[in-house]
Amino acid sequence: MASAMASIELAAEPDAVWGLIGGFGSLPDWRPYITSSQLGDGGRTRTLRNPDGDTIVERLIAYGDAARQYTHAIAQAPFPVIDHRSTLQVLPYGDGTRARVLWSGTFTESGVTHAEAAVIFQKTYDDGLKARWAHYQPRGT
Repeated sequence: MASAMASIELAAEPDAVWGLIGGFGSLPDWRPYITSSQLGDGGRTRTLRNPDGDTIVERLIAYGDAARQYTHAIAQAPFPVIDHRSTLQVLPYGDGTRARVLWSGTFTESGVTHAEAAVIFQKTYDDGLKARWAHYQPRGT
């Protein structure tokens, strides 16, 4: 089983960051690669689209608003992996007025090498965090 993990530290309170990224349907609000998200099955699934028109279907496995984290599994996607699980979490950092966002996942390669699968998701997580957060300014600054 392969894995990948990315993190970023932000000059923003954890609750403010979670307020932006914590909704299971909010990925298009902060991840430019995802152009739309439609919730289904009472909010337990999301159907995502990317700029190429590809469909990605994910199922919510666990959600913890107080812990500021959720875990999901990919049910359908154009990625060469199976058994994918990913967790997005916002933690207090430093004195607690800053946030650290962690995005990690595990998966089994399918039709590619272990290393190639890991690179795909490492890039996904790194690019996802950097795209939105590189220029993040907390409100009031």
